[in-house]
Amino acid sequence: MTGVQTCALPIYGHAIECRINAENPSNGFLPSPGLITHYKEPTGIGVRVDSGVEAGSEIAPLYDPMTVARLVKLIRTFQPHILHTHTAKAGTVGRVAAQLAGSAKPPIVVHTFHGHVLRGYFNPATTAFYRKLEHEMAEHTTRLVAVSPEVRDDLVELGVAPAEKFSVIRLGIDLEQRAGASERRSDLRGLFGVPDGVFVVGWIGRMTGIKRVPDVLETFRSLRARGIDARLCLVGDGPDRAQAEQLAYELGIARDVLFIGYQRDVSAYYALMDALLLPSGNEGTPVVAIEALAAERPVVATRVGGVEDVITDGVDGILCPVGDTEALADALEKLARDPALRAEMGRVGRERVVPRYRVSRSEEHTSELQSLR
Repeated sequence: MTGVQTCALPIYGHAIECRINAENPSNGFLPSPGLITHYKEPTGIGVRVDSGVEAGSEIAPLYDPMTVARLVKLIRTFQPHILHTHTAKAGTVGRVAAQLAGSAKPPIVVHTFHGHVLRGYFNPATTAFYRKLEHEMAEHTTRLVAVSPEVRDDLVELGVAPAEKFSVIRLGIDLEQRAGASERRSDLRGLFGVPDGVFVVGWIGRMTGIKRVPDVLETFRSLRARGIDARLCLVGDGPDRAQAEQLAYELGIARDVLFIGYQRDVSAYYALMDALLLPSGNEGTPVVAIEALAAERPVVATRVGGVEDVITDGVDGILCPVGDTEALADALEKLARDPALRAEMGRVGRERVVPRYRVSRSEEHTSELQSLR
């Protein structure tokens, strides 16, 4: 997610609105320690928020032991009944702290995989180490949660844990709030100098290798070469931005590419685009695809990770093999030349994702974890 992520956090029977700081201006689209900067709870349930422990997203040999020590102290003081961690780094430090807490270890330890970094992110030796680490952590976890069946199946195949140790609980997202800015389409097109009738391809994310930003640019170049009057809108930042800008220049498409950069709120940009392009090498549950469909924008994506759980090929989007930029361009050309098809795919997509990813549904499924022992 870009910027400050607002989410409805299901706390075992109650949805708590919280705002987690994921903004780090020094590197544009990289998550910072993830402190909760604002939360709003339902009346009368008495939720305590302790935002004094920072973990970060990268390995930090100096600070990580300090973080574990602080968590051990917090667990021993607070003595929670349930420890529920999210993401790879927090999942490791949190579960290590639970083991070190001794008799104060929570009776229930749950970890949620929103995706994973066990394939395609690191060199073979580092990847093997992380796979072994996740397997060891799973041995000391009561229940593992995956945000899609595909993520679960991938983790089982990678040897993290057997299938029976997993529950699948899809994300809960306030899609009415996050994708409800269609009335701004004309204003945004005027702001960026995009005439009516020009096909706008959108991409939203962090510019890193796994997102395959060069494939976005190569696909767009191929689309333009087919005679489609189009613009490309890239929302987000990251370590690969400079290379992406250089490649756009080398491909001769720089004049038709909008590098929007980091945005605190990306919801309005779905109104600007006609279709979302997502050529990633791996995905957990692609929230940008869910939001695009909620905004009635079809999605062209690669068939990886949890993408197939979100997009139904030929119904609300088109799926292609990883790295096949010509197939991706074919799909975009099909949508560009058929506005009625775009509209129908967008309509069906919204009908599917809004009820499927509603907050109350995630809340109900998370509450079932209370009964674990």
